[in-house]
Amino acid sequence: MPFLFLFHVLFASVQLCNVPPGNITLIQALNSELLKLVDNASQEPNPSLYLGLRLSNEHDLWKETEYLTRLMDVFQPQSSSRQKQPGTGELALYLLALRAACHNMDTSEGNRVVTRLKLLLNKEMKQIDHKGKGHLITNYYQYSLGVLALCVHSKWTDPEVIRKLLLAEHHGRFYHHQTLSVDTEAMAGLAFVCLEQTPRYSHKLQASVRRAVKRAKANILKAGTPEGVYGNIYSTPLAMQFLSAVGMGQSQQEFSRGLGALMQSLERGDFQNNLIRSQLLPALYCRSYVDVASMVCQTQTESSVPDLSLPQPQGINPTRNISVRLEARKASQLLYQHMLDVPLGSTLLDVLKAAAKDVHQPLRYETQKTLSGPMLVGVMGEKPQKGERKYWNILRHPNSSLDQGIAEYTPQDQDHIILKMSSW
Repeated sequence: MPFLFLFHVLFASVQLCNVPPGNITLIQALNSELLKLVDNASQEPNPSLYLGLRLSNEHDLWKETEYLTRLMDVFQPQSSSRQKQPGTGELALYLLALRAACHNMDTSEGNRVVTRLKLLLNKEMKQIDHKGKGHLITNYYQYSLGVLALCVHSKWTDPEVIRKLLLAEHHGRFYHHQTLSVDTEAMAGLAFVCLEQTPRYSHKLQASVRRAVKRAKANILKAGTPEGVYGNIYSTPLAMQFLSAVGMGQSQQEFSRGLGALMQSLERGDFQNNLIRSQLLPALYCRSYVDVASMVCQTQTESSVPDLSLPQPQGINPTRNISVRLEARKASQLLYQHMLDVPLGSTLLDVLKAAAKDVHQPLRYETQKTLSGPMLVGVMGEKPQKGERKYWNILRHPNSSLDQGIAEYTPQDQDHIILKMSSW
């Protein structure tokens, strides 16, 4: 396959960050760690990881090329042996990855992938009413990602699919319990920016898109803190991608503070989730997923990426234990409650594993693999039924939702963690 030869990425009309010398080593270390993940053949390939690497300044092009081959084996297998078809979000990320590789989509295989995404988006769209309400099959984050993926490939999107996303944004459907989902607002904003830059729809629809870009920018800036965090530190990389896409730069205080907050957290070792790391790398270069639309690929020797490591969290200390109270509830029903002693530095997933091994009161739980890591889907035999708008929400007592996943969150001594079946 000729497109798998080594290539280099050039960016058209992209204003890159002026990276301070003290930050270059940290960014190179992040790039190096993502490349190490590419080398790990035991992990299922993740299109978000590939996309992050392609939007970096430095490349090990041979590793990236091999990883692209692995992605194609998973998402476009030669046989129909794949048991589970990728959903809207996964398929959209894969399409973005193909555009980052300058892959020719005018083939039967390429057309099949595009057609499948269009069908998924149309199914989602039919769940949304004239006020942006509705129970999507997935969520507005994945819906937005799908619109963005078609846009960067310059593929026609059903105007009604776009209109329904505009309605949802206009009517404030990206809020959860009166708190803006910055990730969703940013992803929808990226889709709107792409549509604004490639006008091919009616004048009325394009005018609505321009207004949506302005609203998304205002909403995200409003969600910012004086320290430069948008929503929380883990949603800030996507927020910064969006702010880059709308033309904000380091001369603007809100933008420079955001970059500073990301660099400080990177230096502390706060970013352990690989999906978020892959969103972070482009943000630190003031790039966004919209930029893959203007990529031009040509053969060139690869860059030399230093073999560096990021600061790591303290890790498990087997000589010191902490106590964590764990409980699980479904409505008013208490399903499980126990105080557990675990080593200092244990993740919440470690706590769940310890609870499952408890002889006197074992916890039964189920997780599901996702691109962002393991997700809790069942507790004590209770799990959402197909089509039911329920999920297992994880809270710190009394009602603070965790910003991290179960494989990243590290409880402190005397933490009280509540696993709560909730509606969405």
